[in-house]
Amino acid sequence: MNCPIDFVSINENKARLTAFFVLVLSVVYLVTGFWLIIAFLLFDFALRSFNLGKYSVLGFLSDAIIKQLKIKNKPVDRAPKRFAAMVGLGFTVAILISIFFDQTIIAVSLATVLSLFALLEAFFAFCAGCHVYSIGKTIANKF
Repeated sequence: MNCPIDFVSINENKARLTAFFVLVLSVVYLVTGFWLIIAFLLFDFALRSFNLGKYSVLGFLSDAIIKQLKIKNKPVDRAPKRFAAMVGLGFTVAILISIFFDQTIIAVSLATVLSLFALLEAFFAFCAGCHVYSIGKTIANKF
């Protein structure tokens, strides 16, 4: 599998904990329908997508928990996680557009997929963004 790389390391445990918070927030959205949760996620994904993760609220929360629980650093390349954040950004934009146009089924479907991706990352270290990237790269190379 081809993942994007940029040779900058981040803590995989932090990325997985952040994915857990995305999972929790997206499930809360699915239960409540409170659209501001998706708006918050959009903002947080945007920060992480554009290398401003040091300002991410979910990143702050993950750092605090890692420090409190003394969870060890597990270095991993930043680029796949950043690409996954871009995918999350795209999903949250699409969810908000669906909400705006009162397309509840589409919004719920997209939020469910977002929840699934976050669950896979948080609990199984399965980066759906890497697979999306690999598929896209394979398709692009055919043209």
